Amino acid sequence: MVAYDLFALGAAVCWAVGSVMSVTPARHLGAFAFTRWRMAMVALMLWAVVAFNGTWATFDVHAWGVMAVSGLVGIFIGDTALFSAINRLGPRRAGVLFATHAAFSAALGFALLGERMSLQAFAGAVLTLVGVMLAIVLGRHKDETHAWEADNGSVGLGVVLALVAALCQAVGSLIAKPVMAQQVDPVLASAVRVTVATAAHGVLLMTGFAAARATQAPTLRVLGQTALNGFIAMGIGMTLVLLALEKGDVGMVAILSSVSPILVLPLLWLQLGRAPAPGAWVGATLTVVGTGLILWR
Repeated sequence: MVAYDLFALGAAVCWAVGSVMSVTPARHLGAFAFTRWRMAMVALMLWAVVAFNGTWATFDVHAWGVMAVSGLVGIFIGDTALFSAINRLGPRRAGVLFATHAAFSAALGFALLGERMSLQAFAGAVLTLVGVMLAIVLGRHKDETHAWEADNGSVGLGVVLALVAALCQAVGSLIAKPVMAQQVDPVLASAVRVTVATAAHGVLLMTGFAAARATQAPTLRVLGQTALNGFIAMGIGMTLVLLALEKGDVGMVAILSSVSPILVLPLLWLQLGRAPAPGAWVGATLTVVGTGLILWR
């Protein structure tokens, strides 16, 4: 095993914990307002770390621009498209489609960066992606009524938006890769990406985009939950991804970090006191085998 593989898996852990923690504040504020508050608070945290470390001057003009574009594409456009897809398809179907971002990353890394996989790594990647998708699709019990939510709007548009979100996630990582390969400060890189995405969300709000408004006024408790979620999922998780991109291939980093839906299963089991559906175990088993093949490639 190598460190950058573990960084990618660490990001998946952070995102899994963050997804479980996000339920209450996201329902209170609404998806867009929750994302905006979370990113704004994470940006303040990251810039505080950068100011303390004094690394803000280590970026050249090119690096600032590249990471800004990466944040605009990967975080702002990608997140906006994903939330729009979730509104139309529900989180389960949108999650299956969004999981294709790992495949997009591998394909773009192969075509544009000359990244190659061994046969074992390729087999592991396929098993991991199939396992993640199966766990999402088959992860509910038959008596659960909240999964596979009713359609809300155009299903075709929802599919397109989910795939756009997946592609933006992949392109955002691809854009950041050359800068991160120079082993720049990952906290500063995260700060730039989050700040640009936060500013873009602010523009959405100021232009009167209806979905950007909060559904309820924020409370101190909700803001505290949002800040903790952002610290774990974005502050730590995204920084770990950028660390992984310093030496890891874009495709491998994306595949390993995409296992977060599998890691959510035991967290939900602990929280709800009910074991996941049998189909989820099938997907989880395939993912574990695939991840093992990648880690020991």
